[in-house]
Amino acid sequence: MTPSPPRFPLMQRVILWLRPGTLDRYLLAQLMPPFLVALSVVMSALLLERLLVLFNLLTTGNSHLVTFIGLLATLLPHYLGQALPAALCVSVFSIIRRMSQNEEIDVVNSSGRSLLRMIRPYLQLGAFLGALSFLLYGFIQPHARYDFRSAFYFASHAGWTPRMQSRLFASPSPAMTFTADKVTQSGSELYHVFIRDIKDGEEHDITARRGHIRIADDGNAVEIELEDGMILTTSADDPPTVALFDHSTRYLAHAAQVVPFRQRGEDERELTSPELVARLVTNDTTTISRLHLLSELHFRLARCLTVPFIPLLATALAITRKRQRDVIGLPAAFIIMVGFDHLMQMAHSMAATGSAPYSPSGWRPLFSWHSVSCPYSIALACFLCCAPSWETACTPDKPQRATPDGQPPLVCHVSHTPRAPIHPAPVSLRHAVRAGHDLLLRAGRVARSSGPA
Repeated sequence: MTPSPPRFPLMQRVILWLRPGTLDRYLLAQLMPPFLVALSVVMSALLLERLLVLFNLLTTGNSHLVTFIGLLATLLPHYLGQALPAALCVSVFSIIRRMSQNEEIDVVNSSGRSLLRMIRPYLQLGAFLGALSFLLYGFIQPHARYDFRSAFYFASHAGWTPRMQSRLFASPSPAMTFTADKVTQSGSELYHVFIRDIKDGEEHDITARRGHIRIADDGNAVEIELEDGMILTTSADDPPTVALFDHSTRYLAHAAQVVPFRQRGEDERELTSPELVARLVTNDTTTISRLHLLSELHFRLARCLTVPFIPLLATALAITRKRQRDVIGLPAAFIIMVGFDHLMQMAHSMAATGSAPYSPSGWRPLFSWHSVSCPYSIALACFLCCAPSWETACTPDKPQRATPDGQPPLVCHVSHTPRAPIHPAPVSLRHAVRAGHDLLLRAGRVARSSGPA
């Protein structure tokens, strides 16, 4: 009778399950490079369209590079929530496909570890990314969305941002007029500048060799930087004065002309998850309807719960038959992921507009995801889990042709009696590969000795 393995307390079993072993560390080390590469590629592809819009804003509005970097930083949380599931799927798929082609999965199974045990670190990583997605969708993205809209508003409405032309007089205010002999860089770089500014009963006539129009550091005004110039000041009471300067800055339009941006909370996507729950509990529907609040909350929760199941789907699609290349695995995963995302978006829109009830419509794509992809993954995992646990016994059979050494041949029979799980001593992966190779060689010799002469 096979003794049953010792039972540990629940907390100790959880700690042992979470503690990474040698195989777990190896698999995670193999996963990190393709995961980071896939994350960078997907983020770059998603940001490309917005980068063009921001570059256009930077050039036409004469904004600082700091403004562009700030707008780009506020976009990262939004696209990171879309790139994390795609990068996880691609990286797990590539690692499992390579291990399947190199027969590393067979070696791990021969040591008594199932496929489900092998991908345990990937499932733990998926659970961690799911929790990270909950924080990302529920707390970081709402603030980042509002910050981007606010910064984009101030960059687009920072006052008077002229597109100067050579020998053209411009008046940013009734008391100021200026011109330049030569203008380059879409009207922001000026040469041989003349400015006439009347302020407080005094007339300031300014000439400069070079000038540059840009947005001020606070983002609320437009200014011109002058180099190597002279200021002639005249008034009715005082004699004229002349001042020379190497560098001077004049404001063309001040912040009083910029209308403040609205407060955060007029859009349900700008509210954090606790704020959504608070408005639902208090029934605060003054600016946002209850349907929009409910659909946004359910949409966030459903997206977070799909991330932990991505490694199962990628593993099931990555394993192929021996000596056969499968080219539909990665496209199938891509179609499933993109189709699921669009299905979630459609259900979210239908629930927000009242075309469908919020609860069934919002969660139906999630149930479809789990009922279609996960049973396929679990069935494959369970089959490969149970495959090593069927005992193969080699016993003498009826008299047949003797082997060259005079011994009766051995015929392999499969007895469908589950055996106790194997708990081998921890060994290195190189030794495991060598042991698996030796095991395959012995099985080949037994098959050849029992075959026909």
